Amino acid sequence: MKDLKEFDISFVGLKDGLNQFEYRIENEFFDFFEYDEFYNSNIKVVIAFLKKPTMFELNFTFLGWVEVTCDVTNELFKYPIDTSIDLIVKFGQEFNDENEELLIIPYSDHKINVAQYIYEAIVLSLPLKKIHPGVNDGTLHSEVLDKLRELEIKEKEVAEKNKEIDPRWNKLKNILIDKNTSNGTS
Repeated sequence: MKDLKEFDISFVGLKDGLNQFEYRIENEFFDFFEYDEFYNSNIKVVIAFLKKPTMFELNFTFLGWVEVTCDVTNELFKYPIDTSIDLIVKFGQEFNDENEELLIIPYSDHKINVAQYIYEAIVLSLPLKKIHPGVNDGTLHSEVLDKLRELEIKEKEVAEKNKEIDPRWNKLKNILIDKNTSNGTS
């Protein structure tokens, strides 16, 4: 992918009403943005482009997966992508993309490039901490996970430590109880 011209939508020749565009997003798309968190990807993007005389409404739908590294075990897994975003495009004196749901383009423009919106929606749809589904359901077997389980604090150990209270603390508990029952006088 040398450039992102295939993500240009020329709206001058489009008829008013609903138009649809489809894109297949693979890893070379993210290479253009120099984003190397994904090892592989396969995402279908469908854009429902509603053209009105004075504005456009775009609905992006994403369905597929990206291959990422688990933050717990460092294992690769395919994280499912199933999200959507809406974008309203209006005309104005100058370009303005400060609002994430509203894009204002100059009257002289005849196309918009949707690559940046696709990129941001996919990247932002991932959680901050990516955990392999096998970690949660117990089906993943890895050396890292086995070591983490070995080192985790056992509930029995915590309960035993809580039972072994220094007897001096018991005297302090009695003082607090006595103070609460003494009508507030010292």
